[in-house]
Amino acid sequence: MIEFLNTHIWASILLAAIVFGASLLLRKWFTNYFFKLILSYTKKKKIHAASTVLVAFEKPVRWVFVVIGIQLAFLFLPIQTVSFESSLVRSCFIGLLTWGLFNLSSVTTLLFPKLMTKLDINVDKIIVPFITKMLKTLVLMLGFSIIAQEWGFNINGFIAGLGLGGLAIALAAKETVSNLFGGVVLVTEKPFTIGDWIKTPSVEGTIEDITFRSTKVRTFAQALVTVPNSTLANEPIINWSKMGKRQVSFYLKVDIHTKKERLQATIANMKAVLERHPGVHPETILVSLESLNDSSADILIYFFTKATDYNGYLQTKEDINFQIIEIIENKDVAFAVPKSTVHVEMPAELNTADRLFSHG
Repeated sequence: MIEFLNTHIWASILLAAIVFGASLLLRKWFTNYFFKLILSYTKKKKIHAASTVLVAFEKPVRWVFVVIGIQLAFLFLPIQTVSFESSLVRSCFIGLLTWGLFNLSSVTTLLFPKLMTKLDINVDKIIVPFITKMLKTLVLMLGFSIIAQEWGFNINGFIAGLGLGGLAIALAAKETVSNLFGGVVLVTEKPFTIGDWIKTPSVEGTIEDITFRSTKVRTFAQALVTVPNSTLANEPIINWSKMGKRQVSFYLKVDIHTKKERLQATIANMKAVLERHPGVHPETILVSLESLNDSSADILIYFFTKATDYNGYLQTKEDINFQIIEIIENKDVAFAVPKSTVHVEMPAELNTADRLFSHG
């Protein structure tokens, strides 16, 4: 009798192993053939929504075969764990569904702008990642709460705490709540967007990302600075990327002995260069002899470049500087050389000797 039972147990284990192995083979066939066939069909027919959902649920569906294999294998095992088995299997399915929805939430960064474009709605780029993170958080919280309820945990208090007031009490952290509201202010008021160059008392650089708690800024030294949203929301923010034009202002000091006619011709030629230059904004161009000093005649050069990015700004300035140098050389005008006066104090002994020598 005992030998029969042992044989029955081993037979059950063997059948369970065969069933589980068959589920793994089916999983491999699905991944290598069926899934790729459907995905290529949706891409060929340009059914973007279907292909996006397929890619998001690819890995979770693979694991569905594993869970089903485990569930079927349990049927052949001589153990009575119906309650535990059913809770475990349902939790696995809920977890896989949460995983797929989480992946699908990540794709909203790409799908949301396309949808808004089709609906002819202008949405700032900074809102898209913020919405994506909200969806991810919501999916994770719902998945966790459903799995917890499956295992008999009371989640009523947790669900009640999802309200805004309940959330503030549950977090019990003033800074966290202020950062959350700071993020909402930054998203709604839109002082900047992803990729903008900003300057604040705390940081200067390019916006890379914004989350519920903080904003990531890439400095020009390539360091990544994480600034709390509450800090940014309460600071003056200069958005250099929103400039319509960029100012250039400097003085050109030429020799004070330059003849009037040459000086007038030089100023006229420099102004003509600025007016003709394609990189100079035509609205405000000033070239004027502003002041006279002991050693120099100071010419004010004031204009704006059309390029607002630093590289384009420097290229325009460099080109204009070279043309100004050429004008100075052609007009035979010299740059001013600062004069310096040297006072030499003679020693007292030397002065006495000089006096004696002069009277001798």
